[in-house]
Amino acid sequence: MEGEGRGYLLRVLDTVVIGGGPAGLAAAIKSCEYGLSTLLIEVNDRLGGIPLQCIHPGFGIHYFKEDLTGTEFIERLIRRFMDLGINYLLRAYVRDIVIKSHDLKVVKVISPKGTYELLTRTVIYAAGARERHIHEIGVVGDRPAGIYTAGEVQAMMDIYGLLPGREAVIIGSGDVGLIVARRLALEGVKVVAVIELMPWPGGLTRNVIQCLRDFNIPLLLSHVVTKVHGRKRVEGVTVARVGNDLRPIEGSEEFIRCDTVIIAAGLVPNTDLLERIGVLIDPRTRGPVVNELLETTIPGIFVAGNALVINDLVDNVVEQGELAALGARVFIENDGIPTTEWVRVKCGSNVRLVVPQLVSGERDVKLYLRVLKPLTNARVRIGGVGVVSYVPKAMPAEMTVINLRRGSLPKELKELVVEVVSE
Repeated sequence: MEGEGRGYLLRVLDTVVIGGGPAGLAAAIKSCEYGLSTLLIEVNDRLGGIPLQCIHPGFGIHYFKEDLTGTEFIERLIRRFMDLGINYLLRAYVRDIVIKSHDLKVVKVISPKGTYELLTRTVIYAAGARERHIHEIGVVGDRPAGIYTAGEVQAMMDIYGLLPGREAVIIGSGDVGLIVARRLALEGVKVVAVIELMPWPGGLTRNVIQCLRDFNIPLLLSHVVTKVHGRKRVEGVTVARVGNDLRPIEGSEEFIRCDTVIIAAGLVPNTDLLERIGVLIDPRTRGPVVNELLETTIPGIFVAGNALVINDLVDNVVEQGELAALGARVFIENDGIPTTEWVRVKCGSNVRLVVPQLVSGERDVKLYLRVLKPLTNARVRIGGVGVVSYVPKAMPAEMTVINLRRGSLPKELKELVVEVVSE
């Protein structure tokens, strides 16, 4: 049964989880298993998040050791959540977090049942990410009907049973865009082309093969859509090749007829609330700076999932939710008093981003990183530690996960520089 918020005005919770997707559900489940009093807040009218609209497989291969659809995967998490009797609020919007002291926060919530001010020792923020839209990728021209983000099209088709159009061009080759291309093809929509700015795909290799090559959908690398045409409805787009500077090459323009334009230009962590309360944001990830327990620069505020860094596997999202719950438990056990000295993790050669940004060497840590350019037979090297992993193929679209073992950091080390280099 959905939790009643009013009762929580009278006592202090151990943790409030913001977001009811995979990361939030995993964090709430693990917090409850640790014995923490937990309340989950979800802005939508149901738990589950994005996997509710993902009827394709590829979920849970690492976490459940099974290849599940998104709906099957999230149903298992929801069932575990419900079996534990964790309290939750639906259609509830967190408008603010107020820091009362180093170990006490006030979460201000608006819902159809009223407004609440919840007292909590910790907050686990798992509010996911938003899609980049057409105004962020430099496409000019008309703004007619028929322009959607990939997530909107996925929801239209897999939840509401609606087709967005009959001839589609997809801008960007991120995973959601590739999966949408396959769904459109399966429903009889002609996917004219997938347009990618970079000279390599933006999605997982398996999705490029299963969603594009298997359905003979053209992938135009090193191309960009420069203009949308159409008054009332999309009539076509102008596409141009780009040079090494990623700028359109004059004279290479080509008109492609279509009635639908789908933006699959990537995701951005949803951090507006965190920024308002003063959490430090990493410009590389566009998510918060965190330590190895996923605690932000405000003590007691933890972040997991795509609100932290854009993940390509839901398995990583769930692991981060569980790690944030561990962080909340450690914080409460230590009464919010810091007990660790942190070593800064920095991006070196061919590393675009790395999370977490602070480590201690006191526990095993997973470093999530992305490379700038593809490499084969690569090795991950960390200054002061040496070579920690060999990677057969490092791709910008695929998260590389490195295990940093407890006790592997020299005590005098002040910072770690992570680089991915060729053999």
